[in-house]
Amino acid sequence: MPIEIKMPALSPTMEAGKLAKWLVKEGDAVQAGDILAEIETDKATMEFEAVDEGKIAAITVAEGTDGVKVGTVIATLAGEDEDAAPAKAEKPAEEKKPEAAQPKAAAEEPKATAEPEAPKAEAKPVSTTSQTQEGRILASPLAKRLAAEKGVDLSGLTGSGPHGRIVKADIEGAKAGTAKPANDQAASPAAASAPAATPAPAAADKPASVDMAPETRKLLDDRIPHSVEKLSGMRKTIAKRLTESMQQAPHIYLTVDIQLDKLMALRAELNDALKSQNVKLSVNDMLIKALGKALIVVPECNVTFAGNELIRYSRADISVAVSIPGGLITPIVQDADGRSLSSIATATKDLAERAKSGKLLPSEYQGGTASISNMGMMGIKQFTAVINPPQSTILAIGAGEQRPYVIDGALGVATVMSATGSFDHRAVDGADGARLMAAFKEFVEKPLGMLA
Repeated sequence: MPIEIKMPALSPTMEAGKLAKWLVKEGDAVQAGDILAEIETDKATMEFEAVDEGKIAAITVAEGTDGVKVGTVIATLAGEDEDAAPAKAEKPAEEKKPEAAQPKAAAEEPKATAEPEAPKAEAKPVSTTSQTQEGRILASPLAKRLAAEKGVDLSGLTGSGPHGRIVKADIEGAKAGTAKPANDQAASPAAASAPAATPAPAAADKPASVDMAPETRKLLDDRIPHSVEKLSGMRKTIAKRLTESMQQAPHIYLTVDIQLDKLMALRAELNDALKSQNVKLSVNDMLIKALGKALIVVPECNVTFAGNELIRYSRADISVAVSIPGGLITPIVQDADGRSLSSIATATKDLAERAKSGKLLPSEYQGGTASISNMGMMGIKQFTAVINPPQSTILAIGAGEQRPYVIDGALGVATVMSATGSFDHRAVDGADGARLMAAFKEFVEKPLGMLA
């Protein structure tokens, strides 16, 4: 009896997702653990693995289909003693194609009518690459995007990731300007199905083929050259959550100036000691630790407003804002107050790398008790950040710069940064927010206190 493969729930709150790309085709034999598809959630593009073995009998939801509800049957798997029946799968696949291709109807229609020949067209350009498995190139979503931006031909690369998978490092070390038009479709999961027949026209027609909402048409000024693109699931979620945050949580902002010279001197000394362990601390790693310690000293800010209740946390899990292609994600450094600085440095590096390649698990970016956002490395002197719900505290870190500063009662020059805390005034009183900022300043200006 065929086994139904259903749309998985990749996070506790996931209700629907986008089937970004199929990595198998009808008739393919799969083993438990093989990657079947790439599924785009509101925060990341994640790989979906097979849990059973057999042959793909039918694909019932086409790649590129958005809003696929959790539990929907997306494919069927035939067991060892059964025959895969691609012919039966054609009907559901064709019925779904127009729905999946609404933004690109013009580009998708020719492909839908030539469905039986599609596997031959796809197999031809990748048949000689060492990164293929049953006619496909193994590459992470980030690697594909970077390859498209740099003009790198994936078929000419040898992957250094698991099972020969091409990853970000392989693209960064590759020679640019070698992309082949036939492989352009691998650059983005969202556009994977559009350029199969005629890549160049599909790319040119994309803005015009977007089915715009009436509100978009009202805002559009046709006199100005433009393009229109559909919002990704991530961008929709960011817009929704931050709008809710600004509308529902009354923000209060508190700013302090903090001297960094002692922290930077300690960082240099610690990095020298940690060199043999191949660990390098950043200023941000130390600020994460300082915020974690400050939240334990002032637990009134380590809370969540829940309407009729107030949730108080006894551990500081810090969400760190990381910019990724298409949006922002906040991986969590757990137990930031209790961990060593070297452990925080290792964790933040790993989380940031996997965030940018879409490899974070939902548990690694959902939750947290407070957030930190550092734009100082981009030269931003001071800014205010929007609270990351359901948290009540977020710290915005500006650039450290040489400024006139009073040192031991005398005017001198010091490295100073501005830090601004945003607090949910429903849960955090201004005086408690001020105490947190003072504690944070104390830990940064006297950094040995973080190590005690």
